[in-house]
Amino acid sequence: MIWIAYILAGLGAGVVTGLAGLSAAVVITPVLVSLCGWVSYDAVTVALASDVLASTLSAYTYYKNKNIDLKNGTLVTITAFFGAVIGSYCGYLFSQAQPDGLGYLSMATTIFLGIKFLLKPITKGADAADGKSLLSPKKTALAMFLGCGIGWVCGFTGSGGGILMLTVFTVVLGYNLKVAVGTSTMIMAVVALTGTVSHFCMGAAIQPLPMAVTVLACLFGAYVSAKFANRCEITRLNRVVGVVLTILGIVTILIKLL
Repeated sequence: MIWIAYILAGLGAGVVTGLAGLSAAVVITPVLVSLCGWVSYDAVTVALASDVLASTLSAYTYYKNKNIDLKNGTLVTITAFFGAVIGSYCGYLFSQAQPDGLGYLSMATTIFLGIKFLLKPITKGADAADGKSLLSPKKTALAMFLGCGIGWVCGFTGSGGGILMLTVFTVVLGYNLKVAVGTSTMIMAVVALTGTVSHFCMGAAIQPLPMAVTVLACLFGAYVSAKFANRCEITRLNRVVGVVLTILGIVTILIKLL
């Protein structure tokens, strides 16, 4: 049963990454902590490693469909990189005091994200081709500043970065959901790689085979869901992601409490 949990965790993480550009940790971390008994810091490390490949593959799929803004996304990536390094160190210190703390934070984040997509779906915005006309110096500076904070959040909890990136690209820069998701996955790939290396350097204990199974399942889920998302109507996409995340968050918290 535990191997089934690894596979389902990876598939679920790949689906939310490909559909909404979310971090794999919103699925992998709570499942590994609540069902498999992992220490939360180690579970976050697996989630970040899964994010690297899943986000890269998803970003490539969105890029082929012209749903990525490379220029603006690169600017945010630079500051998010430094934030992720600092956040990883802070997460390590926190995990020493509260071993299960990061897992509970990730479960709560999952429920919040699901409700957000259901109640306030992102249905409007500009295309990637309109990026030059949308970006002013003030917006550039604000997006880069927020990118640093998002990198810290991702490095600290292993999750939350995807939805915060969506907020930056939809609210601050005004893109539609598909462009926001595509650009977010591009950035998350770099941030996740930074977080993964930082976690390994700080002594995260990883079981190679379970990690490999989870990562491969995540990669497959991301490939299928990213192709679906680029063909899916935006309102329906919001609804599907919202329902999946809400149910997942509630179930994992109940299992952990019981």
